[in-house]
Amino acid sequence: MNDELLARVGAWMAMDPDDVDRATIEKLIEEGDEAKIRHCFDPPLTFGTAGLRGPEMAGPAGMNRCTVRRATQGVVAWLGELGIDPARGVVVGRDARHGSETFNDEVVAVLLGAGVRVYEMPRPLPTPMTAYALQVLGAAAGIMITASHNPPADNGYKLYGPDGSQIIAPNDAIVERYANGAGAAQLATRTSVLHHVVDEGILESYREHMVTRFGVATSDLILAYTPLHGVGGEFMAELFTRAGFTHVALVEEQFRPNPEFPGLPFPNPEEAGVLDAGIARANASGATLLIANDPDADRLGAAVQRPQGSWRLLRGDEIGWLLGSVAVAHARDDDVVATTIVSSSMLEKMAARAGVHYATTLTGFKWITKAAPGRRLAFGYEEALGFAVDPCVADKDGISAALALSRLAHDLALRGLTLLDRLDELEARYGVHAGAQLSLRVAPPRGRDVLSAVMARVRAAPPTSLGGVNVSEVIDLEAGWNGLAPTEGLIWRLGATGRVVVRPSGTEPKLKAYIEVVGQPSPEDVGAERERAAATLTVIRDELSQILALDS
Repeated sequence: MNDELLARVGAWMAMDPDDVDRATIEKLIEEGDEAKIRHCFDPPLTFGTAGLRGPEMAGPAGMNRCTVRRATQGVVAWLGELGIDPARGVVVGRDARHGSETFNDEVVAVLLGAGVRVYEMPRPLPTPMTAYALQVLGAAAGIMITASHNPPADNGYKLYGPDGSQIIAPNDAIVERYANGAGAAQLATRTSVLHHVVDEGILESYREHMVTRFGVATSDLILAYTPLHGVGGEFMAELFTRAGFTHVALVEEQFRPNPEFPGLPFPNPEEAGVLDAGIARANASGATLLIANDPDADRLGAAVQRPQGSWRLLRGDEIGWLLGSVAVAHARDDDVVATTIVSSSMLEKMAARAGVHYATTLTGFKWITKAAPGRRLAFGYEEALGFAVDPCVADKDGISAALALSRLAHDLALRGLTLLDRLDELEARYGVHAGAQLSLRVAPPRGRDVLSAVMARVRAAPPTSLGGVNVSEVIDLEAGWNGLAPTEGLIWRLGATGRVVVRPSGTEPKLKAYIEVVGQPSPEDVGAERERAAATLTVIRDELSQILALDS
């Protein structure tokens, strides 16, 4: 083992407050297991798309008490550099994952020890509640301990700035610089006069606002709901009842928080099979709509029963069209609707026809919530099941989105229609917009290197055609595009047929390709247009799979 690595290990262990983590590393040193030591140290976690996120393990490559302490010291120093008064306070929240309570305690102790006012959430709650409380309190920042929909072994650290939204560059780099240079942390206990628990009245104000906006007097709609073993269950169930949706069948085996997420290796509504238990419950209860939140309830998944009894899982884009159709119909003069470069192009067409301001952003809600400077973001979404239906939360919010979708389903049912009927109507008017993803996972520790190599290869030699359709334009997002900040990614336009976006994930070791094939508006035969678009989509996806083959 070389001296440089030993020096790094020694410096880390000198700061690490966790006896078990130190013992783990000491044992690896005694055994001379350099590979496992490097796994714990290289590469260290960095602030990515949603802050820190990674496996719970010892060393700077994992989520642990030392990582959380250093990150929090970085936040304090960052606020100081920005000149933000720490007396405004920091809101601290957590989900119910393994380690979340411990990491939450570390954040609170470090902030109090640094003389920062703390507003601690009263219990594990959905991520949107931290973002909401931050805005209500006018706090300086918000920290949420969560890994959202990642596997059970992961945890994370999400950071919101004083505007209530996720931080962006250069703030992420500033926090990271200070975190990397952090020394021993000064700690304080909750007996400090600076410690406050977020009042239940703030949570109640959220409920009242959303019930007022999306509630009905009473609804005959039968729903099924699952929080996927996360923290959304009790909060969402109460909201449904208060909003007039009293026929809600809960997926009982997934209702209580369980950090093991039994039966769900990836507790993400997008993943195949994740909603099977919810569909079974829906069938047993006579429900026609299934609503699902991910474990921290910032995302919304849904499935709708077809007339013949089978179920159709809605893509994120389809939910975006449904919610977006309501938003553009009720938009004010200065309202903005927004989505990302990897999401469907239909929202832009809907906004243009309605005369509503529209913005395209980079991937991630940290960009969507900043898409309307000086104006109100009436609606924003990303295809990965993230939706912002009300500006009182400057982030994606699966709780309010669930109410909004249920309200739309209720309103349509009063006219004898379903969400699927509304999708038919939208695609007949704006054209079929078929979409698919190709997601290629790379195993650590070489994950990022492999992804970089593949991106370099396809950047140097992009395809000239895909699925028999000529590539009409190649856009390298690293150079910036249409006023967007430079980012790693490529867009291959296919003329009027659609486009492909290729980019590495910001939160996981994955290479992702987002495909959209656009058909012509066809009120007479939407089904035939869907079949044609699906056939083209399949061919393009198969070709991409070969072009993007990972050399791992």
